[in-house]
Amino acid sequence: MNYTPEMEKAMHQSHNMGYAEYGRKLENQIAVEKRRQDEYEKCKNITAELDSHLHK
Repeated sequence: MNYTPEMEKAMHQSHNMGYAEYGRKLENQIAVEKRRQDEYEKCKNITAELDSHLHK
């Protein structure tokens, strides 16, 4: 896959590494994917909480 400069910049801002470094080590990939999953779960919980407040 070709990565655009914007994608590379976002990867650096979010995870402090570029796609090349991400792809070199499995430990990096696991750490990034764990952070992504944690962020997803946190956002999902916030959304559910907001929905419950809106529908009272």
